[in-house]
Amino acid sequence: MEKSNSGRIRKFNRMASRKHHRPGTEKNIVIIVTLTALIFVAASAVMSQWYIEKMSKIVRRQFNEEQMVIAHNVKNFIEREFSFLKREINILSNELEENEDHDRSIKASLSRVIECGVSKIEFRDMDAGVIYFGHPFRKEISRSPFKEILPLPFDLDTEKINQMKVSKHQITPSGIILIIAAPVGVSGSRIVYCHINISWLLGPYLKNIRSGQTGYAWIIDGAGRFLFHPDSSYIGKNAFLARKEKYQNISFVEINKIQKDGMLKGREGTGRYVSGWHRGLTGRMEKLIAYTPVIISEDPLQKWSIAVVAPVAEIEEAVRDQYRHQFFMQLAVIFTIIVGASVILFFEVKWSRHMENEVSRQTEELIESEAKYRSLVESAEDFIFTVDSNGKFQSMNSFTSDFFNGSAEDYIGNGLSSLFPKEMSQTLQTLIRTVFESGKSIRKESGLDLDRGQILVDANMVPVRNEKGTVTSALCIARDITEDKKLERHLIHTEKLASLGTLAAGVAHEINNPLGVILGFCDLMLRKKDKSSQDYKDLKIMERQGLHCKEIVENLLGFVRTGEDNGHHHTDLNRCLEAAIKIVKHRFEKEGISLSLEFSDTIPRIKGDSRKLQQVFLNLINNAADAMPQGGKLTIRTFMDTHLHMVVVQFQDEGVAIEDKDIDHIFEPFFTTKPEGRGTGLGLFVSYGIITGFGGIMECESQKQSLSDTVSAGTIFTIKLMVVS
Repeated sequence: MEKSNSGRIRKFNRMASRKHHRPGTEKNIVIIVTLTALIFVAASAVMSQWYIEKMSKIVRRQFNEEQMVIAHNVKNFIEREFSFLKREINILSNELEENEDHDRSIKASLSRVIECGVSKIEFRDMDAGVIYFGHPFRKEISRSPFKEILPLPFDLDTEKINQMKVSKHQITPSGIILIIAAPVGVSGSRIVYCHINISWLLGPYLKNIRSGQTGYAWIIDGAGRFLFHPDSSYIGKNAFLARKEKYQNISFVEINKIQKDGMLKGREGTGRYVSGWHRGLTGRMEKLIAYTPVIISEDPLQKWSIAVVAPVAEIEEAVRDQYRHQFFMQLAVIFTIIVGASVILFFEVKWSRHMENEVSRQTEELIESEAKYRSLVESAEDFIFTVDSNGKFQSMNSFTSDFFNGSAEDYIGNGLSSLFPKEMSQTLQTLIRTVFESGKSIRKESGLDLDRGQILVDANMVPVRNEKGTVTSALCIARDITEDKKLERHLIHTEKLASLGTLAAGVAHEINNPLGVILGFCDLMLRKKDKSSQDYKDLKIMERQGLHCKEIVENLLGFVRTGEDNGHHHTDLNRCLEAAIKIVKHRFEKEGISLSLEFSDTIPRIKGDSRKLQQVFLNLINNAADAMPQGGKLTIRTFMDTHLHMVVVQFQDEGVAIEDKDIDHIFEPFFTTKPEGRGTGLGLFVSYGIITGFGGIMECESQKQSLSDTVSAGTIFTIKLMVVS
């Protein structure tokens, strides 16, 4: 508003100084502007073509660098899977040596490697003359006399294996098979073999790899044979011959050179080549390629090479489209400038002559109005603006424009949608229409969704009238009440949980005594029954379910007892977190979840029992892991909130967001969003009781990446704890 009024004052002053109007001046200006625009169009066309060529080279290089990142991710996945398999085979070898129950050991191993492409596990006991077979998804382990088993069709000598070895892969009717063999004991006559179907291992992961829009990955072994390719007809064939056999009229010199001099020699690099196939499309096409080696085993040495490719046309077309769009936009802008300049000059001359007599009076009034506005409106920390009946901005204070990272001139004359999201714009437009029709003020609370989150706004829409009493515009004064609403919800939620906790404690006490009697008599009956009888098994089921009920009761009682802390426990928050992280570190490595720790070294000790706090932290960490079934990143940070003088710890994940309808109920007992059987709904309930028992605060924020997207931006749990005085 202030800048807008200042502009009008300057315009009036320029008009006042314009004593004489020189005919023909406007015509000359239009000619100059037109010629300048034409020269600019020609220069833009030449520069655009030059930039297209230059940017194409830069984009191709950057795109290949991105493809190299994808290739490294695939390499890390394969090496990690083989490292896991080798470790599991070592574990199985040790268990078979120490444990006489071979069936149980093989079943346990199969359950751990079932998703790693394992098609069979063999244990050959040549001393006993028996071989054990274990297959995924089969309940029983089969056995056969050793003399009835044919020798392995691979490069493994069963009489010479005294350490772990990895065979060269072989093409079989069931797929490409690779075997990891490990000795059981030191005699060399007992060996365990793990058969890995490479297609089972690589297919589920690689078939979803995308480089750009349609790019894909393929893998060859040290002999140049395809181990994986989106075109399944290539798998198992020689990479130098398979393409030529299928597309005889295309030269594959470039890709053959890349394979021979780079990939088969275990090198890493990027390049480009001509291909005849791409995701069902045939014909000559140029592709970008990034490749890197992956080591499968050291003894014998086996290397594969991973390539990520994408068509060059897909990348260059995007660059050309961008510059083509830019060029036409420039033409549109230039045309608008020429027309606008002509129209403005015509109306400016006519309007200036009419306004010369009013300049002095208007200038004084505007200066006085501007001074009043600056003192009354600009000092307010509220959203203040006026709009006409069509919802277009007429004025706006600097607080409003600064909040949306813009200036008032950017929005004056534009509709509500230029500043607010679509849903908020429609709500305000409805209020404006009602104000103009009724001539009365309207107050309404509504949510405003921004990129940084949602805020709650209390908006008061007031009609502005002219001297005749007609409503000419609507004045909106809105205030951010997000924090006030959060505090209100927090107080209501705290009272509700306190009531639920008291009720739950009473119910738990009443249940605990009969539950103890049931478990006691169940134990007496178990002692009288034979362990192999069906009655004994039924009683054990009763006992387990009773203990599960007992655990729930103890959790309910624990929620109430957490408020009875004497305040003498002092804890180092960072060390307490590190102890909890050690417990779940293996799970994070297994499930592909990365952990980022941002601990402040300057935070003081806090009030709270370390054992109970670890229970809270473990619950939040495990919940974050459950929310990221496909992997992701969990960030744990600690810092000092100087405003509240409290120490803060945050758990931020990239998992599935909590629905808006569930966010207000997550701390209630027995409420859970997990599948049936995965949770009791008491974890966050008990954790909330522990934190509030120490005088702390526990909050949760969860949102999607955007209002029109279903992809989650993660969840943040924030805990604020009191400082030791």
